[in-house]
Amino acid sequence: MAILVAAALATPAVAAEELPGWLSYTAAPSARVAVPALEQGGAAKADHDDVDTEHIFGFSMGSDIGKKGEIELEIENVGRFGRRFGSYTGVGVLSQFKFTLTDNFRVAPGVSFASTQISGVPGMIDNRRNAIAGASMEFRYKVLDRDEMPFGLTLHAAPGWNRVDELTGFDAQIYGTEFAALMDKELIRGTLFAAFNLWYSGGASRDLANTWSHDSEFAVQGALSYKLNPTLIVGVEARYVRAYEGLGLDRFSGDAVYVGPTFSAHLTEKIGLSGTWSTQVAGQACNDPRHLDLDDFERHQAMLRFNYLF
Repeated sequence: MAILVAAALATPAVAAEELPGWLSYTAAPSARVAVPALEQGGAAKADHDDVDTEHIFGFSMGSDIGKKGEIELEIENVGRFGRRFGSYTGVGVLSQFKFTLTDNFRVAPGVSFASTQISGVPGMIDNRRNAIAGASMEFRYKVLDRDEMPFGLTLHAAPGWNRVDELTGFDAQIYGTEFAALMDKELIRGTLFAAFNLWYSGGASRDLANTWSHDSEFAVQGALSYKLNPTLIVGVEARYVRAYEGLGLDRFSGDAVYVGPTFSAHLTEKIGLSGTWSTQVAGQACNDPRHLDLDDFERHQAMLRFNYLF
């Protein structure tokens, strides 16, 4: 009888282990505690929550990077819609293969595609163009594991090169990079999660007239996500973004506040879908008294992300 009880308790735990990385949140929480409690002589120590938080917060990101040895395809579609006047649509598609080399380190080479549709926007030339935009390399290093520390922390760096200006759709030579500190915490175990991000991005651009320009952005992002059921997580996200001229956040250009809902869905054993729609609710461009900054930013920003785990 003792053997049958032990086997019954162990079976769900094995099933949870077999689930692939970011999809393993479908495992029942009770199974995760039972086996460690038996193995440690009744000392119930909470182990991993079985939720991969990287993509449950919209544009904001959690600290998880996957398990050692995992290979994942990610296709991230970011849409930017609306200026103060005219018609503006910009879509950027980033395709990456993610290789988790150790439990704490991951690399992800990627290529990007850009589509720009501009008509009647003051200060911008009308343009309709679709093109392969450039390439990037992402590095992530997990510094703190939220299951062992008060919160999770991962450092992110992603240098890149573009041959197309995704804002205008015209040819350019753009060299840039972004850095981020990605923090998250489980507020209610297996149910409610919070994320807090700090982002910096900067780049140097050379246009067709061989003129160089430099710009940078700084963003503070926060999000809450709630697990509705084993296959769906929903939440809300807020972002504050500041634009500058110069690589070192030199001359303030404008700021914007975005708010919107988020979702993350488990479609099959290996396929996930996540996204968000954000609307600019506050902000102002430098030397422009009008509400919202629609010179440096768009009225709406949206993201739809597809993940496939090999």
